[in-house]
Amino acid sequence: MSKAHMGTDSGSCRTSSRDWGDPTAKTCWGETWPMLSTGYPGGPPPSQDVLKRVLRSVSKAVHLLDITGLSQLRKDGHPSAFGYGGHRGNDCTHWCLPGVPDIWNELLFAALMQG
Repeated sequence: MSKAHMGTDSGSCRTSSRDWGDPTAKTCWGETWPMLSTGYPGGPPPSQDVLKRVLRSVSKAVHLLDITGLSQLRKDGHPSAFGYGGHRGNDCTHWCLPGVPDIWNELLFAALMQG
């Protein structure tokens, strides 16, 4: 990948279980299984379309390592609460290890080795 930039879009945090078709849960808190399907019922985040449009318009070659879909299927990958100053809420920015970030690293390594 000479003269290329690599980026990721991990917009996989959903605040409602309706996004993955489970009306009984509120968030990913307490989820212990990944989704057992090949597609995410909630669809991609709106920011993903914007990002892809912008990347198509830039003059330099850009490769997007799109980890959104596989990350969305791992609703069990970040079941924690995090807070500062007494506020605690669903934490969609930190992921359990080992797990989803390890797969991101494997995909990044493979992309770098191919380029």
